[in-house]
Amino acid sequence: MDYNVFTDGIEPGGLRNKEDIGILICFMLDNIKKPFLKDDLVEIIQENALANYFETISAISELIEAGNIEYTGDKNDCLKITQNGKLVSRQLNTNLSLSVRQKAVRSIMSLMERRRVENENPVTIQKADGGGYNVTFRITDGMRDLMSLTLFVPDITEANAVKRTFHKNPQRLYSIVLAGVIGEPDMIADALKGLK
Repeated sequence: MDYNVFTDGIEPGGLRNKEDIGILICFMLDNIKKPFLKDDLVEIIQENALANYFETISAISELIEAGNIEYTGDKNDCLKITQNGKLVSRQLNTNLSLSVRQKAVRSIMSLMERRRVENENPVTIQKADGGGYNVTFRITDGMRDLMSLTLFVPDITEANAVKRTFHKNPQRLYSIVLAGVIGEPDMIADALKGLK
């Protein structure tokens, strides 16, 4: 197979052919079945070292010009697949290795779950008077607030680290605080499991 793209940042098994990158993008959008942020699509491809960043951006532009994908709305931030793109995905996805297809689908599902958790459990970071930052966590069940908590941290690096850690498992914070407030020793021990 001819390699016709830049290969910086691509791991073994990644895509080194411009047509394959286009097929991968169509395949991913076809599997998502709804508009998807362009930046998230590029992030998935980059995080998994499936294709070079610049080649991915170029492939997106070429797919738009060919009518295989299109932007939704005026902001040009969400992409969706067209009927032509679905044909490309369904007829040519076997050009991609099974491992590339599986990695792409797993990564899409993982990112969508992460975005759902972030949306349902928002975190705001605000500069505090006199320095430092207040990090406010909201834990919801998707419809109503279960808990809101504000934590002071000394700098923005720590604030962002706290936010990332919180989003990995918001329910753990809720369980720990609830166990502490109720004061049940067994409940506290259960809530603290897995923190090591």
